[in-house]
Amino acid sequence: MANIQIPIPENPNDVLSQMSAFINLVSILRRECPWDKKQTNKTIAHLLIEEAYETLEAIENEDDEEFAKELGDLLLHIVMHSIMAEERGAFSLITVISKIHSKMVNRHPHVFGEVVVKDENDVMQNWEQLKKNEGKKSALEGVPNNLPALLRAERIQFKASRVGFDWDKKEDVWDKVEEEMQELKEEIFATERNQNRINEEFGDLFFALVNSARFENVISEEVTQRANKKFTNRFQFIEEKAKEIGKEMKDMTLGEMDEYWNEAKKMGINS
Repeated sequence: MANIQIPIPENPNDVLSQMSAFINLVSILRRECPWDKKQTNKTIAHLLIEEAYETLEAIENEDDEEFAKELGDLLLHIVMHSIMAEERGAFSLITVISKIHSKMVNRHPHVFGEVVVKDENDVMQNWEQLKKNEGKKSALEGVPNNLPALLRAERIQFKASRVGFDWDKKEDVWDKVEEEMQELKEEIFATERNQNRINEEFGDLFFALVNSARFENVISEEVTQRANKKFTNRFQFIEEKAKEIGKEMKDMTLGEMDEYWNEAKKMGINS
């Protein structure tokens, strides 16, 4: 393979110069790299999700160096997908940028037009109305089916709230949680158990809990991931302690494991 000149931005401090050199770089990779040449929008689609989650992890860890790297990976995918689309005559990166530019202008008439808003709630309501004016048939359109369940529940509830379908008070939300909890317990302890109804009631309870979290400005997906991480780290602490005393965890009593769990809590092993 012949040596290819690496695209260098004319002005490293100019974003347009940097973007131009980067787009040129990705185009070269698409033409010259055997792996890149073989890929399609579909074959690398799952990687976009992976990169998005790695970006979220960097944000959660407040690691700005890693955050910048992960945003770069996302940018790579946006550029690569756009180049692939242009190759098959679908659209170009210019189209992508032009569409989001127009969308942001149209969705912000209170900034670029004459519309007057009082607060962010007005902005959100106007946003939903503008989406309907653009041809959206439902306020819930745009929530991907393959989002993680807790995140999708939160997004559905949030979008419904934008058009006024929401609880008035948080006390009402917690009444609903307690109602769903009671219905679940009734199904679990019923004389004749019905697994389908138990499954349904678990789902209703989770959905109600996500709603209650939303009222507290808590993102259920994020806090559940933190709980997963906390449990994992504390469990692994117990595993290490078991090794130190020469035992398998299966041979330890629950009391022994609970003692190490509490030790982990005192040590502040939370994440």
